[in-house]
Amino acid sequence: MLSGLIQNDGTDPEDLKRRLLSGRYSEIRMLFFLGRDILRWLDQCSEWALRIPELAAAGIRGQSFAGLLTAGPPAAVKDKLIRWGVADYVSIFSQATGLNAIFQEPPAFESLAEEFLRNYHRYADSSYRCFMESQPHAVIAAANFRFDLYASGEYMQLLEKQWGGIE
Repeated sequence: MLSGLIQNDGTDPEDLKRRLLSGRYSEIRMLFFLGRDILRWLDQCSEWALRIPELAAAGIRGQSFAGLLTAGPPAAVKDKLIRWGVADYVSIFSQATGLNAIFQEPPAFESLAEEFLRNYHRYADSSYRCFMESQPHAVIAAANFRFDLYASGEYMQLLEKQWGGIE
């Protein structure tokens, strides 16, 4: 309606704009918190790789694992994401990582310009590219670095099994 692509049903344009920007802000917050988890995982992977002299010498860094997550995750991970309904995982993971390269905490709604709210995905994509180019790193493949993703409940069940049902 705001763009004139569909007929206005009488809704106030300012209300439509507020709802649009509020929705975009919710998306930014969701991606920010996902990105925080991704960066934590990248740090853990990087620390692990640095403890193995061959991997450290090969230049495997956090960016190596970010590229693996976005450009070539293991088939089982890709299949699980698709089953969860996450078809565009590349954009989601890269934008989440990009937003965390910019913000240390989720920004307040009032601190973001309307331009940023409307087009945050472009800014997040650019920030992800900057993150990937910020330090030299080796490109790695899923054939050599396997991992899996778990939903929160799924992970809790896995831990319960490993711990023998101890609460």
